[in-house]
Amino acid sequence: WMAAEGASAADVGFVLGLTALPWSLKLVNGLFMDRYTFLPMGRRRAWIVGAQLTMIVLMAGAALVSPKADDVLLLAAIGFMVNLATTFQDVAVDGLAVDIMEEEERARGSGMMFGGQAIGAALATSLAGLATARLGPSAAYLLSAGFIAATTLYVVWLRERPGEGRLPWSQGAIHPRNAAIHVSAWLPILKHTLRSMIAPVSLLWLPVQLAGGFHYGVLTGATPLIGAGELGWSEAQITALVGTGQLLAGIAGLTLGGWIGDRFGARNAIIGMLVAFMALNGTMIAFTAMWSDLLVYRGFVFAWLAFDTVLTVVAQPISMRLCDPRVAATQFTIYMAISNFGITLGAWVLGFSAVLGGLTVVIGMVIALHMVALMLMLTVHYPRASPAAEAVARQLAEGEGPVPVRI
Repeated sequence: WMAAEGASAADVGFVLGLTALPWSLKLVNGLFMDRYTFLPMGRRRAWIVGAQLTMIVLMAGAALVSPKADDVLLLAAIGFMVNLATTFQDVAVDGLAVDIMEEEERARGSGMMFGGQAIGAALATSLAGLATARLGPSAAYLLSAGFIAATTLYVVWLRERPGEGRLPWSQGAIHPRNAAIHVSAWLPILKHTLRSMIAPVSLLWLPVQLAGGFHYGVLTGATPLIGAGELGWSEAQITALVGTGQLLAGIAGLTLGGWIGDRFGARNAIIGMLVAFMALNGTMIAFTAMWSDLLVYRGFVFAWLAFDTVLTVVAQPISMRLCDPRVAATQFTIYMAISNFGITLGAWVLGFSAVLGGLTVVIGMVIALHMVALMLMLTVHYPRASPAAEAVARQLAEGEGPVPVRI
């Protein structure tokens, strides 16, 4: 929208840079959420509701102010604050998933989380773009605020565990499991996080996360390079194809991802997806002459986006199992940060593709990292359940804890 309204590349870059900045601070969010909780509402719901209410207020305020494309500082401030609230919501939802999902729910739950996220992003992009084009940016702000308000009402209605209050002023009791695992001082939180992260099995999980991020960073950049360079496509054509691919990938993650994880187990599912990814990238390297073929290009884009989403879905249960329930928000955020660092690293390496010998060499590096991840999956005994969660469950009469209560 800013570019279409005549904003310079520097102005667009400034707004995008400040908008993305809060996502590099998610570790701090996790630490605060593990340290400060309002237990009568559950460990995470207060954070989710508060973050989403902040997003609604900011979106409504942006609609009223209606900044123009040349209001660079105002747009950057709105983008920064909305995304700061969004990062708190994102980390809180991840922490909630680790807290309440029982082992047999994690594969399907991961599919719903990441598949739903991909579908939501694709739909939000298209609907917000349509609203902006036809009615202006204020309509897009209000549309976003409306969707967030609807989900906020659902979060208010849904209790984490029996007996908890829906709102801060509602009558609610602290659940014994939450009382047992809550850490109310900074030093123990840091100790638990460090102890969990430096465990050998946790350290050996980090390269797998890094490899997943690396391929995303490389292939996200390679997709438009191949489309523009080999087929002569415009930015609009490439964006439309990627948007369709992301929507289909989200559906695949939502439907197939959880089923694959349940049917074959996280370890076997990850191994299968890594092999499929290596076969896809190896085929692209072997048949570079066919990159200009429309069907080949479309098939490649749809395939790698779907593989990435399904791989993310089937891998997350292992990240959840490795998390200490006492510092789940912090530890899970660290695993996601390693994956995000892989994205940055992949994009950075892609920038040197001309020096390194071209796209085929960089895609070959993706295969090499996938091979490292595959060797780790074949040789390391990653947990099939959460030892820390089981230790807490043994102390409670009802075990690990019931699913959310809707009454």
